[in-house]
Amino acid sequence: MEKSIYSAEYQQLCRLLRELRQEAGLTQVQLAERLGVPQSFVSKYETGERRLDVVELRHIVESIGASFADFVSKIDSHLRP
Repeated sequence: MEKSIYSAEYQQLCRLLRELRQEAGLTQVQLAERLGVPQSFVSKYETGERRLDVVELRHIVESIGASFADFVSKIDSHLRP
């Protein structure tokens, strides 16, 4: 298992998070305000420059207005070979 934040799987996760935010009609600035973090935090995890832990991931998904369980299912279906 590759541990790099640059793995194809992690980049897919970043892409899904970006798409989820865009589908919700939110800018990076708006999401950052909901999370109480700088806009650069959102930019860095969306580009894969910053790695997220599961707690941060849950907060992000819920701040976008989505179900964490549904998002995890979506990740699973996209990352299966």
